[in-house]
Amino acid sequence: MIEETLAEAGEKMDKTVEAAKAEFAKVRTGRVNPGLFSSLTADYYGAPTPLQQLVSFNVEDARTVKIVPFDVTALAAIEKALRDSDLGVNPSNDGAAIRVVMPEMTAERRKEYTKLVNHKAEEARISVRNIRRHAKTTIDKYVKDGEIGEDDGARAEKELDALTKKHVDTIDELYKHKESELLEV
Repeated sequence: MIEETLAEAGEKMDKTVEAAKAEFAKVRTGRVNPGLFSSLTADYYGAPTPLQQLVSFNVEDARTVKIVPFDVTALAAIEKALRDSDLGVNPSNDGAAIRVVMPEMTAERRKEYTKLVNHKAEEARISVRNIRRHAKTTIDKYVKDGEIGEDDGARAEKELDALTKKHVDTIDELYKHKESELLEV
């Protein structure tokens, strides 16, 4: 019972760390990467479709991305999705592909992104703590119902705390790495 509860909590915490990594990848640092476009969707034949499924990305230089659609008829919808996004870009369409030149990273923009990453890291930490709280409640219920002894419950709680600390430390490490990337000029 305890092992199952701890394994389930560990699995959920691992997923939270992976989600935080994915969120951090969406935040632009100095160089453009296709992960910036992962949350965008375009209206493709009446259905919102992720951009990743409609196009291929070619990074031409540090600030320019060439977006080539698999289906040229979707070009206008893709261009509209890029223009309406919160990336602050003005895509240029040449009839076969779209070029996106990302704006220069100013010091002010870097600080904004750092705040955004800090917020995402805090959300991930809160999520890990909520998973811990839920697992602790389950362990406490086992002890109260007499399914396990108090010593086993205390040992499980220590393991749970160690698991929580490991995952929070991982999130903090990811945050520090992303923050140093953002503030690097």
